Amino acid sequence: MSFVIFVVRWDVRSGDSLLSPFRLMPFPTRFTVGTMKVLITGAAGLVGSHLARRLSNEHEVLALKRGDLDITDRDAVRRRVIEMTPGLIINCAVLQVDESEQNLAKAQAVNVDGPRYLAEAASEVGAEIVQFSTQYAFAGEPLKRAPYTVKDELNPVNVYGRTKVSGEAAVREACARSYIVRTSWVYGSGKKSFLCVVHNDLRTGKKVRAIDDIWSSTTYVADLIDRVMTIRATGQYGTYHVVNDGVCSYYEFAREAGRVLGLTGAQLDALIEITHERDMKRIAARPRYTPLRCLLSEQLGLPPMRDWRAALAAYVRG
Repeated sequence: MSFVIFVVRWDVRSGDSLLSPFRLMPFPTRFTVGTMKVLITGAAGLVGSHLARRLSNEHEVLALKRGDLDITDRDAVRRRVIEMTPGLIINCAVLQVDESEQNLAKAQAVNVDGPRYLAEAASEVGAEIVQFSTQYAFAGEPLKRAPYTVKDELNPVNVYGRTKVSGEAAVREACARSYIVRTSWVYGSGKKSFLCVVHNDLRTGKKVRAIDDIWSSTTYVADLIDRVMTIRATGQYGTYHVVNDGVCSYYEFAREAGRVLGLTGAQLDALIEITHERDMKRIAARPRYTPLRCLLSEQLGLPPMRDWRAALAAYVRG
């Protein structure tokens, strides 16, 4: 029998425990995890719905939509969690970017208070909690900077980002057994966002408009779930950046989807119209350049996630 010894230090800036570089050997690929009770909130959304389907194959899953549980109701949250006594709570509920900008009180309730109440309940029953967060934690300047890590300053440019950062802190404070998962530009089947449907639009010859001056990491939802469950199996609590490798704009994403479909450059030029963020007249500001890198995954010895092009190809050919 062999043993692995880790030296753990505490990162006072991010609130994360990070493995010291004096590890004696790499982290094992995965601990054995048996069947457990999993409570998922925000189960009607892209990530929540995919999580519910995937995890229900191995675990007892209670997938709750907004009408099933109002996470901003502390008493209701506590009752439901005590009733189920899950081993794991995964919070996918969120108030999105522009709506957060329009309704600060609701953004505070959904993105900060709700996660806090779930984390409090998790702590009370001895559960772990996964809280999803966002690349909007960062300012996105300057262009072409190195990917953001947990060591970088948190400096959101909109209400959504500020409330998501506050939600992270609320979860860490309320439950020591917490995984904060920042991700970016998540796509997959079941949602009608640009990233989710652009390949189908191009396949049918429909013209699309694509922004060419905002860049970030993209994340295929199947890869996101795989990595989150691998992280959970390590038992190493902290803040993770979970994205596919590389960075692209919406325009580059669209062209790559078309390339995978076998469309020629001339066909793509005719189908994809370039537009700019300033022309979209969106309610909330967006950070311009927010690729992510996960230091904790690297220190745990987890393999890099596949390149965004490979993940997109798997989705398009799916």
